[in-house]
Amino acid sequence: MKTAQEYFDEYAVSHQNETNQTIHYICVPLIFFSVIGLLMSIPTTFLENTLGLYNPLVENWAAVVTVFISVFYIRLGFWYFTEMLFVILLCIIGNFWLGNNTNLLFTSIIIFVLAWIGQFYGHKVEGAKPSFLKDLEFLLIGPLWVIQKLGKK
Repeated sequence: MKTAQEYFDEYAVSHQNETNQTIHYICVPLIFFSVIGLLMSIPTTFLENTLGLYNPLVENWAAVVTVFISVFYIRLGFWYFTEMLFVILLCIIGNFWLGNNTNLLFTSIIIFVLAWIGQFYGHKVEGAKPSFLKDLEFLLIGPLWVIQKLGKK
């Protein structure tokens, strides 16, 4: 498996343009947030019947998927895992609130579509294809790359 820095370096190759980077700083978190929302929109009857926790912050499909993607992040390093776990928890809490105040599925779809339109526009400006077309792991690297880039500013 590649190191985090190897992923960041490879990801950065198609993210040199300042406009594209700015778009990514906005759209990548929105896409991540909306995917968590989409996962939380899946009916949880199976989880409720199986786990019996009756806690919507834990008993949802986003939490289940988080367990699996956390393995990827922990393999990159404990600090990366901690950063992403914090982001995931914020997304789950934010989507829980959103779901109590709006139609979560509809809202997540709108955010997802608009953010991807932004992403593809950014890559048009960049003149490079999105990294995930080469390797799906870059869908998990994108949010971490944004955190690292913004943390340096």
